[in-house]
Amino acid sequence: MNKRKPFPWHVVVFLAPATIVYTAFMIFPLLDSLRFSTFAPGPDRTFTFVGLANYQRLTSDPNWAPFLWNAIKNNFLFFAVHMLVQNPLGLLLAALLSSQITRFKALFRTVLFLPTVLSVVLIGFIWRLILSPIWGISGDFLGLFGLEHLNRPWLGLESTALVTLSLVSVWQWVGIPMLLFLAALVGIPDELIEAARVDGANAWRVFWGIRFPLILPTVGIVGVLTFVGNFNAFDLIYTTQRATAGPNYATDILGTFFFRTFFGMQLQAANPTMGATIAGIMFLIILAGVLLYLFAYQMRLQRIEL
Repeated sequence: MNKRKPFPWHVVVFLAPATIVYTAFMIFPLLDSLRFSTFAPGPDRTFTFVGLANYQRLTSDPNWAPFLWNAIKNNFLFFAVHMLVQNPLGLLLAALLSSQITRFKALFRTVLFLPTVLSVVLIGFIWRLILSPIWGISGDFLGLFGLEHLNRPWLGLESTALVTLSLVSVWQWVGIPMLLFLAALVGIPDELIEAARVDGANAWRVFWGIRFPLILPTVGIVGVLTFVGNFNAFDLIYTTQRATAGPNYATDILGTFFFRTFFGMQLQAANPTMGATIAGIMFLIILAGVLLYLFAYQMRLQRIEL
């Protein structure tokens, strides 16, 4: 007769504190924000249930929709710069640091990761000074190479402000994908690399034929973290361009749009329910991106099993 296994109470005891804290400070506020987005303020400071009317108003009302679609477009551009510049650069740095010919690896890792631990307020203030067309050093730096004619008010032009801030963000956060890729590359067994070299494969073929396929799960995780982080971005743009996300909302993303709506800025009165609706849109976009990754990852696992 088989004995019934005892319930693993020790697992519950260890998981309960983290579960309670996460539920109280993450899940409950998220659900309450989604609930709040289905209400509208009344004239007597009461809130009336309106269902999905706020979402319809946000996506179709001419007073709201242009700002929403502009923020979503800018957010995707912000994310694209990180995916096309930050993550490949992080992979390149990780490949160099994991090679046997790199000297002073510990020093390079520290220097490359150092901007990540700095305050975003400090980063924004410093780069605002560096790129200032009046007292910044960007013009003098370009002058060293005879390129002073390329100096522009990068943060003051609609065509360059968002890309400039995206590259500043890449400079600050490239250390995180670098370390994740480095950990994955270091974990590859040396026997596989040596076998490929014995067969005559050069460093390029070893990387793309062996090392890169083995770290694809890490590449996917880094992509998801980049997506989630960029659609939650706020602090760098707020520090450099304020909540108005100038010039002329050229750097406006969902985070600044939410802040401006929820708390009110300049002539715009605070509208908490519409702010909660914008937060709901942010949640739905992030959820869709994560689910798309999980679906693609599951399909890949099924193809491998077949």
